[in-house]
This record gives sequence, structure tokens and C-alpha cells, in this order.
Amino acid sequence: MTTAAETVNVSTGNLEQSLTALFGDLGMTQDNARQCASDMVLTNLWGIDSHGVLRLPIYVQRLEANVIKANPDIVTRDGRSSFEVMDGDGGMGYVVGHHAMKRAIELARQNGIGAVAVRNSNHYGAAALYAQQATQAGLIGISMTNVKPNLVVPGGSKPITGNNPLAFGAPTNRGFPLMLDISMSAVAGGKLLLASEKGEKIPLDWATDRNGRPTDDPDAGFEGFLLPLGGHKGFGLSLMIDILCGIISGGAHQFDIKSMYGAPDATSETGHMMIAIDPTIAMDESEFLDRMDAFYRTIKSSPMWDATKKMYIPGEIENETRLARQRDGIPLTVSLLAEVNEILQRYQISPLLPAV
Repeated sequence: MTTAAETVNVSTGNLEQSLTALFGDLGMTQDNARQCASDMVLTNLWGIDSHGVLRLPIYVQRLEANVIKANPDIVTRDGRSSFEVMDGDGGMGYVVGHHAMKRAIELARQNGIGAVAVRNSNHYGAAALYAQQATQAGLIGISMTNVKPNLVVPGGSKPITGNNPLAFGAPTNRGFPLMLDISMSAVAGGKLLLASEKGEKIPLDWATDRNGRPTDDPDAGFEGFLLPLGGHKGFGLSLMIDILCGIISGGAHQFDIKSMYGAPDATSETGHMMIAIDPTIAMDESEFLDRMDAFYRTIKSSPMWDATKKMYIPGEIENETRLARQRDGIPLTVSLLAEVNEILQRYQISPLLPAV
């Protein structure tokens, strides 16, 4: 007898094909549908399960209610030289985010650096998706987004800023980029959803309840507040990201942003910042990659006190997880698989089957 928290592996191809069909049935163009499906599957392949298929039910609910525009009219509102401001027209964050990073890359090709601030968007998944978009073009990529305040300073009883994610990616010649993707909370809110999905408790330094008191209950933590990464350091970085994504974009910031779970019938008004840097402005591409390779080797050669352990650079574990899951399938909990299949069947799409 299986439990709701147990997992079943589904094939990457089957999952991506089904999600593409679903987003198409929800009104998206083929390109937008493919982009959203690919992003969600890639996030799970990386092992970032808190931002992958787990989010599908709320996305579907919001697309069905036309809260998220399936095919937004994304336009440039302001800016000059290497910096522009875009309006995401309330679109799916994946679609808006990639559109903005594409433009940042174009600006970087012209000026050495390009930055695009975005307003009026929605949840855009894992920040690494957009930093990787830049690294695939041979550029350094930085991506960040603001969210509704959900972070409480230790000892505080009210959230004052969001856990605002940040990703930094740099190309390498190792087959995967150096990729740092962190939120400004001890963990992302999706980790609490995942723990709840699996019936697990959470560490006491992850979140508090509604009264600001530490809790090991993921549901109480999700209804309460997240604790910041590194105390005042995560708190300060969160403020910086809100300035870059919300204030400078002319969009929502702090309490003007809406939670997609707390306000499922309203556009989140999320803001993003996409930055691309062309390293060839300073040196030849080959020299840059050689210097990155020396950097990589220095990190990898650092000794471990436990000889059975391995030194990793940011992005390496995700790459190893991707290779394993492409081979073995993506694990979904039994309850999530049932929820996804119920959605697919409503749209007359064949249910997901266990990988073989």
C-alpha cells in the first residue's frame, strides 16, 4: 500500500509533452506553452522540486481564471542605453522573465552590459532559469525577483520584506555553468510546501508561525513567516532586491505585491531584474573560459576533512541530478501525481505513467 508522501518516477519526455499540451489548452501559443513546460520540467530535473511541477495546480487555477494572461503583450515602457523597463502585462512569469532576459542579452551584445527591470508580472519559478539563459549565450547572467513580504527579522512579529530570490550564472567549459540560486530566507517557501506534501517536519530555523514563534510544522510555517538567510545579511539583501525589482521598475514593492496563494484571483504585480554581462568586453571568450577553468580547478582541489566527501561548485549538484533524472525519471509524490493527472484528465490529456 502506497502513501501520499511516497514518490513515483515519471519520464521527462512524457511530463514535458503533457504540460505543453495542457498550457496550449489553457490558451497559450505553442511557443509560450513549450517555454512554461520546459522550465517546469528543467527545474525538477535540477532537483529544485519546490519550484517545479509542485506549482502546477496554482498556475492552472490562475490561468483558468484569467488572472494570469496566457499570451501577454510585453512592452518596453522606459529606459535608454543599456537599461530598459518593461511591463509584463500580467503574464506568466516564465514568459515575461525569458522575454526580459532575451532583451538584456541583446543590450549586453551592444553595450557590454544590459539590464531590464520588469513590472506587472507573476511568479517566475526558479531564478536560475534566466541566469542560465544568459550563460547559454556565453554571457554572465543575474536574475532576481521580489515577492510579497514573508520574511520576519528574528524576534519580529510581522514580515517586512520578501525572501526575494537571486541567481548568478557564469559560463564554463565544463558542460554546465557555475550557477548560484538562493532566496533571502533560510529556505524557499516551496520547501515548506514540499515538506507538507511529504508529511515531514521542518527545522526550527526555517520559519515561524503567525505569532513570530519558531515552528517545526510546515503548514504553520507557510501560514506564518520565513526566517532570513544569515540574519541581517539576508534581510539587507532582500531590501536591495526589492529596490531593483520594485522601486526602480516603477512597479509594486513591499506590501503592494500579492501572494499567488493568498490572493489567487489577483495578478501578483511581481517585479524582476535581469542583467547580462558580456565578458568579451574585457577579454577574448577563450581567455575568459580558461580563467574560469582555473578558478574551477582551484575550488575542486580544496581538500575535504572527510576524504569520502566531494567539493562541489554551485550548479554542479544540480547538473548531476539532471543527468540522473533524465535517465531514471522525475520523482513526484503520489498525491502530487494524482493532482496533476486529475488536471490533465479534465483537459482530456492522457495521464502521466510511471517511468519504465
